[in-house]
Amino acid sequence: MEETISITDIFKTLKKRWKLIMLLTLIAALISGTISYFLLTPVYQSSTLILVNQKQTENQLDSTQIQSNIDMINTYSVIIKSPAILEKVIDDLELDQSVEQLSGKITINSQENSQVFSLTVQDSNPAKAVEIANTVSSIFQKEIKDIMKVDNVSILAKAEIKENPAPVKPNPLLNIAIAVVVGLMAGIGLAFLLEYLDNTIKDEDDIERLLDLPLLGSIQKISQHK
Repeated sequence: MEETISITDIFKTLKKRWKLIMLLTLIAALISGTISYFLLTPVYQSSTLILVNQKQTENQLDSTQIQSNIDMINTYSVIIKSPAILEKVIDDLELDQSVEQLSGKITINSQENSQVFSLTVQDSNPAKAVEIANTVSSIFQKEIKDIMKVDNVSILAKAEIKENPAPVKPNPLLNIAIAVVVGLMAGIGLAFLLEYLDNTIKDEDDIERLLDLPLLGSIQKISQHK
């Protein structure tokens, strides 16, 4: 005979195992908070804005040239993270890291139909993130003239160090919130698993449910008085 679980049974199980559920949720939150605040290295972010715009000798706006500049941003995104640029950045700043490691810290973002794109650098040192972002932008602006034989790159905004820089990751509150949800789900799952494995008889309902026998009567516990 198939067993069915009613809403009453669900709430009964949750009420019975609520301490276990809360314990697992608390443990998950504590572990996540400890890792986020004390074990993970904070990462800071800094960005520059770069404009791709061919210098015009005429006053008229050349829409074809603008579209060409927009399309060229994808190519520039690859060039910026190439050894041709990053090796010079590493030498200039005397960085103790490879081209691949430095490239992993750099992100290029551009908006659709825009000649402006951002160069973002993430590093455990906020001042170093600013220094790398500005150096990469500066070297790219100089080297692109020889690489592409075109002078159409301008730096709109340099990266600056903030007074009290805040790390972009880890996000302790978000990590703790996720851990609470995971811990809660794990606690509820374990509660129902323990309830499923528990085949002991505790009351009259268990007798009818497990043995499929009608209940004829019950004997109440009589306390002894001296």
